[in-house]
Amino acid sequence: MLAANRVGKTVAGAFETANHALGEYPDFWPGHRFDGPVRIWAAGERAETVRDILQAELLGPPGSFGTGMLPKKSIVRVTARRGIPDAIQDIYVKRKDGGQSVIQFKSFEAGIEAFMGTSQDFIWLDEEPPLDVYTECLMRTMTTRGLVLCTFTPLLGLSDVVKHFMPGGQIPADQEPILDALLAA
Repeated sequence: MLAANRVGKTVAGAFETANHALGEYPDFWPGHRFDGPVRIWAAGERAETVRDILQAELLGPPGSFGTGMLPKKSIVRVTARRGIPDAIQDIYVKRKDGGQSVIQFKSFEAGIEAFMGTSQDFIWLDEEPPLDVYTECLMRTMTTRGLVLCTFTPLLGLSDVVKHFMPGGQIPADQEPILDALLAA
């Protein structure tokens, strides 16, 4: 989801992440539905912003876990992240089907190495990731036929990551006047 600031991208990302973790989808849901427990990464720029934004949207504020997108009754347990006060590393979520999903929080600042090695079913990248992290996340979902969700405002302009979402890496001709108006503002 490439969109302007303050329009609800992170809330939408948290909503979709929670749906997949819980295995609960609203009747109107037209997208992919996982039929069993999923392995999920939720990642942002820095560990502190992951705690303050993604963790808060999914769990609620520290001391009030279960008030975010994941209801308290579905939170089996959480594990703390070392070195960051009130930060969570993992959330274990009870699914509607009786299984258990795991959401792990990651940060881009940890570098590509933090994103290597394991397969994932769903990855939510909130804010524009570095290209190497984005492509590594695509690799992590290749064997699971999983999904990567990006929610960000393209503040870096026509970066290599943004171009991945454009036909042929180019701005469609019918969109050029819109882009010109935005750049002139």
